[in-house]
Amino acid sequence: MTSVSPRSRAGAEEPAGPAPVPAGGAGHAGATAANRATGAAPGDPATRSRAGEPVAVPAITPEGPVTASRGPDRPEGRRGREGPDAGRVRPGRALAVSGVLLLVALAAGVSIGPAGIPLGAVADSLIAHLPWHPSVPAPAIDVAIVWQIRLPRVLLGALVGAMLAGGGAAYQGVFRNPLADPYLLGVAAGAGLGATTVIITGANPALLPVAAFAGAVVAVALTYFLGASTGRRGTDPGAAVGGSGTASILLAGIAVAALLTAAQTYLQQSHSQSLQAIYSWILGGLSTADWGQVRLISPYVLVAGVALLAHRRLLDVLAVGEVEAGTLGVNVARVRMSIVIAATLGTAAAVAVSGLIGFVGIIVPHAIRLSAGPSYRIVLPVSMIGGAAFLVLTDIAARTVQAPAEVPIGVLTAAIGAPFFLFVLRSRRARQGLS
Repeated sequence: MTSVSPRSRAGAEEPAGPAPVPAGGAGHAGATAANRATGAAPGDPATRSRAGEPVAVPAITPEGPVTASRGPDRPEGRRGREGPDAGRVRPGRALAVSGVLLLVALAAGVSIGPAGIPLGAVADSLIAHLPWHPSVPAPAIDVAIVWQIRLPRVLLGALVGAMLAGGGAAYQGVFRNPLADPYLLGVAAGAGLGATTVIITGANPALLPVAAFAGAVVAVALTYFLGASTGRRGTDPGAAVGGSGTASILLAGIAVAALLTAAQTYLQQSHSQSLQAIYSWILGGLSTADWGQVRLISPYVLVAGVALLAHRRLLDVLAVGEVEAGTLGVNVARVRMSIVIAATLGTAAAVAVSGLIGFVGIIVPHAIRLSAGPSYRIVLPVSMIGGAAFLVLTDIAARTVQAPAEVPIGVLTAAIGAPFFLFVLRSRRARQGLS
């Protein structure tokens, strides 16, 4: 009878291990697709499976990248809460904080100025304009300042700031470019050329917002047509909906903006007597705000804002890549065009009444990302609310720093934007938020 050694008997009783997966098999392909969708390296610990534990496979849904749970028997520990998202504000809290900040900014904007008006007098002045109001002792001068000067200016600033910040966040998402702003596709150049044409010809000043709006829309339409047609004629059949199409649109925007800026510069040099009026408009401001301008841009801001908010979940899908979004059934070209049209209409309307106010579409969305996370479900709405508060507060500084004179708002936003980018360059967490 043949004897069996203990080592051999133990080896015979051991259960067979999992069969090896070939290098080009389904397991490797699935892991590669998951890594590509989430940005994880093939050797990242998050994608490796321990013995006896399931692998956390990320799933891509219209609500954004979702990572499967590791099971009910492994509750999330302290280590699972650490990482890039540590210290960020919860979405609900971010909405609440931004809403409170906007209310404070609106109240301060109506109250603070060369002629300070207490909040109680502001409330009495507003109540005095209600159809059925109690008798309030509101001085006529306070009522005139609040209702005819400050309130339309504050509301116009809130609408403009909301649209610039929301448009910047939407452009950054649809083009996957952290430096994109509302003026990326030639809005500033087209609006500037339209406004310059009205100023140098001595036309009715009421035509200036119309000309600026028309110039901005025409510039973006030309940019998108040239970029999309170039992408479709590329060698790659999917260039029109892939990264090549996006790159073509961005390059077309640079070319169109350079061409229109050259035309504007030529007109300025040919009519030097109008340079002061032209630069006053280019640097941006709300000194001419009235109720007519508020009514003029409100429909555009409302329609554009609703359209952008309706696409915020699709922006999260586009964040994983246009090819991956296409495999999930998203019509990338249609979504991109819808977002660009909505952001352009809103931005063009804002620029038409305020001039060129830079950096709002970059500062506010990035600040929201650093505090509340990268998901556009929260970045887009909070950016609109925060942009409104930011521009109202900046306008307060613009009309009080050198009172009774005013500093152009564009100068102040640029002064704030430059240190912000220095902070981004030196902050590791900020660089991670921008990537």
